[in-house]
Amino acid sequence: MIHLTRLNHLPLVLNADLIEWIEATPDTVISLTTGQKLVVLESAEEVVRRVVEFRRAIYSGALLGPSIPGGRGASGDAAVVAGGDRIEHGTDRDNRAGS
Repeated sequence: MIHLTRLNHLPLVLNADLIEWIEATPDTVISLTTGQKLVVLESAEEVVRRVVEFRRAIYSGALLGPSIPGGRGASGDAAVVAGGDRIEHGTDRDNRAGS
């Protein structure tokens, strides 16, 4: 999601996955895959920059939420449940506190 500004200065948050194309005519017009068109104050270059920044954050893990202490087991066969507790798959035991 990227933050943009409509021509009337009202903020909007746009799902970047819906952008089909952007044109500068001289206003920036964003055409969505839904057929809707949005006119925003930001330049086409700025919209592209924000989309790229958003995607980089996703791929780097910055938007995936808090990291889970302990991660996965060495064999990759552990699951993490709510509260950060680990459950080892393929065994009859779990490693949750109080169990």
